[in-house]
Amino acid sequence: MNIETRLGAALALAGMTAACTPTDVTFGNAVRTTLAAQVVDPDPQYEEPVPTTDAAKSAAAVERYRTDRVKKPESIRTTDGQSGSPQ
Repeated sequence: MNIETRLGAALALAGMTAACTPTDVTFGNAVRTTLAAQVVDPDPQYEEPVPTTDAAKSAAAVERYRTDRVKKPESIRTTDGQSGSPQ
């Protein structure tokens, strides 16, 4: 096989692979839109610092769980007490 044949084959292959590239300007918009809908705030700013994790605290929590002495969580209300449809 001579150099002209190899060069011709390489150019033909390059021409065929050029057609595989996306030319639509909206290509990937659905993925970007879905990602934006799922990310609430990519860089959240907190007024209070986020509590750090402490191995001793975690170990104590696991030990309380194992010995059935779990601390009761604080009671919170998530609704205003009304239910049902308006009358």
